[in-house]
Amino acid sequence: MSSIRPYRPSDRAALSEVCVRTANAGEDATGVFSDDELWGLLFALPYVERHPDLAWVVEAEDGRVIGYLVATDDTDAFEQWFRDEWWPRYADRFPRAPRCVTREDRMLEYAHGRGPGKEPNAVEHPAHLHIDLLPETQGQGLGRMLVRTLFDELRRRGVSGLHLGMDPANTGAAAFYERLGMTPLPAQPGAQSYGVRFTN
Repeated sequence: MSSIRPYRPSDRAALSEVCVRTANAGEDATGVFSDDELWGLLFALPYVERHPDLAWVVEAEDGRVIGYLVATDDTDAFEQWFRDEWWPRYADRFPRAPRCVTREDRMLEYAHGRGPGKEPNAVEHPAHLHIDLLPETQGQGLGRMLVRTLFDELRRRGVSGLHLGMDPANTGAAAFYERLGMTPLPAQPGAQSYGVRFTN
């Protein structure tokens, strides 16, 4: 039986692997970009570096990490840190594309353009999360347990709300968030966002 536990620094490589294997609207994104590591550098590793206390993993019986949830309790502060401290370590390795033609070009533009104040939903929903689960975790209630664990911690911290963005093609994820009581929020064309408000 799989179980949930807090993130450990030794989980870092496993988080990157799970991120890649679920990044294509829930499917394997291996080979989609010229460097698979880009996925984790944007959507998993910066969170566990800045907020290891808001990260949990799903561990299989054999000890493998087969899913995770990472989060921040303050999106604007996180995005400023990402822009000023995290991404400069990788910006030369992943230069901005001269033209946004491919999916990778658009992702690099997103990476180089991140910063505080760019997510309007962060005003009333300051926290945000990323959750990725391999197919073998499905049907065990582990995703729900991960999100509830985060919600409980955010309530304990007095955070007023949480938002998330997702690929609209991932219809299973949308249904999952709605079952957890999250509701649609305004989003850019081609994107989808959900949110929840906490009352203490």
